[in-house]
Amino acid sequence: MQRCSWASDELSIAYHDQEWGVPLHDDRALFEFLILEGAQAGLSWSTILKKRPAYRAAFDGFDPRKVARYGEARTAALLANAGIVRNRLKIHAAVRNAKAFLAVQKEFGSFDEYVWRFVGGRPVRNRRRRLEDVPARTAQSDAMSKDLMKRGFTFVGSTICYAFMQATGMVNDHVVGCFRREELGEPKR
Repeated sequence: MQRCSWASDELSIAYHDQEWGVPLHDDRALFEFLILEGAQAGLSWSTILKKRPAYRAAFDGFDPRKVARYGEARTAALLANAGIVRNRLKIHAAVRNAKAFLAVQKEFGSFDEYVWRFVGGRPVRNRRRRLEDVPARTAQSDAMSKDLMKRGFTFVGSTICYAFMQATGMVNDHVVGCFRREELGEPKR
């Protein structure tokens, strides 16, 4: 069975085979990926995957309403939590992004409704032959990043937004030949 080459250990294979690139329309799960992709900046995704259960526990299951209410005491507790990335800027960004996320939900009815606009409401299906052919950013991720920043989000640069788009199925970047590409509606050619 052929997979994208980045799926190389048990955890990344499970993530690749079950989640990555699957169109996601659940606001809580979208918030989770937004926070995790920001936490990943400068680190490997495998590091974040290993810490994901601890993140879910530390951030109240990624309930944006709860995270938006975190104060200094909760931030201090998170900075002491060895199970997550203990970076003050990233933790503050999670709280700030929760507040901005709630504002977007209020304005658009859901974060899902807002974020999928950047791809016209349907997954972009790319035909990358090799991992090296996958760009770090696109015009759509540039637009998403710019708009998120305008709305008060942080740790949402274009590269982070593109990784978010890939993770949540807004973009299908499973390489040609990967079995998941076909399963997600893009037949092998």
